[in-house]
Amino acid sequence: MTKVRAGITGIQGYVPDYILTNKELETIVETTDEWITSRTGIKERHILKGEDRGTSVIGIEAVKGLLKKTNTDPSEVDLVICATTTPDMLFPATANIICNAVGIKNAFSYDIQAACSGFLFALTTGSQFIETGKYKKVIVIGADKMSSIIDYSDRTTCIIFGDGGGAVMLEPTTDGTGIIDSVLHSDGSGEPFLHMKAGGSRKPASAETVLAGEHYVYQEGATVYKFAVTNMAEVAAEIMERNGLTSENVDWLVPHQANKRIIDATAKRMGVGEEKVMLNIQKYGNTTSGTIPLCLWDYEKQLKKGDNLVLAAFGGGFTWGSVYVKWSYDSEDSK
Repeated sequence: MTKVRAGITGIQGYVPDYILTNKELETIVETTDEWITSRTGIKERHILKGEDRGTSVIGIEAVKGLLKKTNTDPSEVDLVICATTTPDMLFPATANIICNAVGIKNAFSYDIQAACSGFLFALTTGSQFIETGKYKKVIVIGADKMSSIIDYSDRTTCIIFGDGGGAVMLEPTTDGTGIIDSVLHSDGSGEPFLHMKAGGSRKPASAETVLAGEHYVYQEGATVYKFAVTNMAEVAAEIMERNGLTSENVDWLVPHQANKRIIDATAKRMGVGEEKVMLNIQKYGNTTSGTIPLCLWDYEKQLKKGDNLVLAAFGGGFTWGSVYVKWSYDSEDSK
């Protein structure tokens, strides 16, 4: 019997219009373009401006484009999963808000929160509903408005993050393409090194927490960097070994765009040359759950059916993982 897999049959991204450059950051905080570029690889990041505009704005635009691109009627969608660290509100789920805005009425929807690994966790979760035969069309979104939780007087974090995201359509495939394997991990001992102190049930918002700046991302950069370099590289290498992949037959590494040096270390561990590494950190920064779908969107025209992709991410929590995808279609420019 032919195995049913979940194939990615469409990808659409979205980034806000406003671009925050390193030069502009020089006027906001004590830093320089050279310092930022040399340490992170980032030159600019997109910022979602305007009142009452949350992460759902990014998700809505991505899903609208995806539905049009794949010629999908909203009524055909069975499930929507949104990976985000910056939901519009604690409830309802940002996925629900997105569905309502785009006319998806016959699906159930919910959010997944796994920081920068969120898209991989959501992608793997969504694929199970396809593989079991339960559903035929699943949309997985990765989107974040990181500017909403960044302290722009803290140069260790404000230089890194941006806003944006993307969405993929998952559908059944029986031609050997699709999501082949995944390796996912969590380690809660990483909590002290990357978190937001207030705003949850442990420490609800108050005048005191706001004045103390406890609603911003807190990060101990050196610890996070060391853990990320080791674990993102190791899990990518593990999924290659599990599936008999070599540096020669991996067509693309699709890494979480957190830091150019972490990306380089992962590629080196895999033995993959830079010509096979999807890279757009220079123009988007770290969009958390949005980085991997934005990479797929940017590189879509270069992807060919049957290409072997290794997706890898690391995030706060700590969370990390890798997914092996055999690409399911040729873009118009690849045929």
